[in-house]
Amino acid sequence: MYPKSIQKLIDQFSKFPTVGPRTAARFVFYLLTIPKEEISELIELIKNLSQDVKICSFCFKSFEGEGNLCEICSDAQRDKIKLCIVEKETDLESLEKTKKYNGFYFILGGTIPILKKEKAEIRISELIDRIKNPVKFYVFNGSFREIIIATNPTTEGEATALYLERKLKPAISDIPGEPIKITKLGRGLPIGGELEYADEETLGSALEGRK
Repeated sequence: MYPKSIQKLIDQFSKFPTVGPRTAARFVFYLLTIPKEEISELIELIKNLSQDVKICSFCFKSFEGEGNLCEICSDAQRDKIKLCIVEKETDLESLEKTKKYNGFYFILGGTIPILKKEKAEIRISELIDRIKNPVKFYVFNGSFREIIIATNPTTEGEATALYLERKLKPAISDIPGEPIKITKLGRGLPIGGELEYADEETLGSALEGRK
């Protein structure tokens, strides 16, 4: 058994995504080898993270700055008719790097679990609210004309895409104006892969080939 102080920190690191107890233990024992000054700097950075970083009131992207909207949602030059739905913030950043898309985003915060015993915790009600009334969030006074479902081509991502389509179609049917298109990324992406690991050219092709 490890000393209590070490075990408590291992337990905390084990809560991180994809980090198991062994990796968490490596983190802790690495921290024991570095100078106290670096430990203090790390503690300060974590403290500043919770104090300085905000979550965008529209898309749920993290940002630093004034107001309630991130740099994307507050940009008047963005394409106001497109909304791209992604699983997580790293997917958003990957799509931004392609420079092939200039619309808005919405971060779901996860996927629909394949195992029924797991609870789905994605922001579906928040998504519908933002599609129906973007002016409520001070983004723009209008309505989206295309909803792009950009979930990962994994089993969970595909299940989430189908779930989103079933939920969105009746929700957007009563929005005034021409019918809103629901599209998906083209098949330039490998099955089972994730957006954050795809190269920019592949992601760009998937965006341009959406249907």
